Amino acid sequence: MPQFIVSARKYRPSSFGGLIGQDNIARTLKNSILTGQLAHSYLFCGPRGVGKTSTARIFAKTITCMNPGPDMEPCGECESCRSFAEGRSYCIHELDAASNNSVDDIRNLTEQVRIPPQIGRYSVYIIDEVHMLSQAAFNAFLKTLEEPPAHAIFILATTEKHKILPTILSRCQTYDFNRISVADMVRNMKDIAAAENITISDDALHIIAQKADGAMRDALTLFDQTVAFCGNDITYDMVIKNLNVLDYEYYFKLTDYFLAGDYPACLLLFDEILSKGFNSLHFISGLSSHFRDMIVCCNKASRVLAELAPTIVARYDEYSRKCSIKFLYEALGITTACEAAYKASGNGRLLIEFALMKLCALRGELPSGDLQGAAAPAAAPVSAPVAAPAAAPVAAAPAPEAPKPAQAAAPASEEKSSASISNLLKKAMQTAKAPAEEPEQVIELVESAPAEVSEETLADAWKKVTDNVSNPRVRSGLTKFSPVYDKDSNTVTQYVLNSAQKEWIEKNLLVQLQADLQKELGIKEVALKVDIKDEASADEPRKPYTTREIAQDMRSRNKDLSQMEIDLDLEIK
Repeated sequence: MPQFIVSARKYRPSSFGGLIGQDNIARTLKNSILTGQLAHSYLFCGPRGVGKTSTARIFAKTITCMNPGPDMEPCGECESCRSFAEGRSYCIHELDAASNNSVDDIRNLTEQVRIPPQIGRYSVYIIDEVHMLSQAAFNAFLKTLEEPPAHAIFILATTEKHKILPTILSRCQTYDFNRISVADMVRNMKDIAAAENITISDDALHIIAQKADGAMRDALTLFDQTVAFCGNDITYDMVIKNLNVLDYEYYFKLTDYFLAGDYPACLLLFDEILSKGFNSLHFISGLSSHFRDMIVCCNKASRVLAELAPTIVARYDEYSRKCSIKFLYEALGITTACEAAYKASGNGRLLIEFALMKLCALRGELPSGDLQGAAAPAAAPVSAPVAAPAAAPVAAAPAPEAPKPAQAAAPASEEKSSASISNLLKKAMQTAKAPAEEPEQVIELVESAPAEVSEETLADAWKKVTDNVSNPRVRSGLTKFSPVYDKDSNTVTQYVLNSAQKEWIEKNLLVQLQADLQKELGIKEVALKVDIKDEASADEPRKPYTTREIAQDMRSRNKDLSQMEIDLDLEIK
């Protein structure tokens, strides 16, 4: 039995032309070889399975190739290319930093760098997972990386660029690899399937590509797993069963139930999904993606963002016509909020079931002509009293007799119509009662001031006004001095200690204080202003405010206290 080689190794790219989704990086590296502008160190970073190590090997092969092609591709026939393919090259060295991450390993590498190449001009050192090096190893590597011998070229590869020291990053040319798109992965797997005589549908390939999440190696691993399960004839149903992927059909069924407001069917379908072993969090996350794809498919310009099979895109296009855009926005808001609260919830199933019921309650946002269009004629007579329920609350009572001709045609809507009318009557009665209670709270304001406002009346009114101020410091500043009423200008002046208090009150509180004061005095035209009280000319003695002032006031009123401080060698602060 021949030895099996996984697709990720068997179909690993061996030239720049075979790289998938990294055209800009391949072009830059080929141009640097063509012009002879080779740096002494490179850093390839990006997510897993996007071709970092493969690109490093292709780049190293091309640099050391004796007869590169006109498009800067390795020939594959010279001694350097053959020795690398057979694993006996003395010009290309690979080091796994995950298992060789100590200072001694780096010291051995720096000693090896001094040896010139056996063939060609360059010795290339590929260090994979370089972020696994210890800090001491990084420091030991700095000098060699900055000033290596003329024949040495370093290619570092990592998935976690943020873990590498800035001093290392500054010595390397950095290339950021992109995630591979679904379309590129589908195209590559289709070529591999054709080479292996495997029949597989485009829908199945899209499911595998989406499951891989931008990593080509993961996609090829899932492809091999699917072939092992299904054989050489692979269908969409086999793939979703093997990979434990929830079928799109479940989400489309749920959408129908949401539009119909059928929450019992939603809960039963969710229970069926759980009984098949699917994770609740993955389900609600998939439902959010479902609404996202539906929003994307509402517009032709954004439809390209839906990385789905053509048949699935057509289905989303069909369902996006049934739903209003407002319904989709609110539905996406419900699912994303549920997904965010799932980990903090003690009962995840109840949280998701409640989200499904709320989605069913959004059915009122349907566009005209959708699933509830058949019930619209029966509900039409009910909408007449809605325009002005408060104008004729009693006359709305005969309204329940209007839907009788439609009861035979639409018996299912009878209870809904009667419930709507009863709610309408209840609201109308509440609206009719409301105006009778309002006049008790109305305070009549006179247009001009009375002959005289006494100090007691003003003081009582000002105390009620300042009691409503929540900030204790502001309230203390407003009550430090008594307000003064000027009959000629019909103005109440409240004094404060400094300009800072005056500016803050005028900016944030003056309008509300004036309105409250007018209400308490019953004078509509009275004005309120804030002014600064000069302490030197103040009629009222200034109250002690700070602890030092309070201590000084205590000494002035009790001479024995000062004598006690002298006798005991104390100071009251």
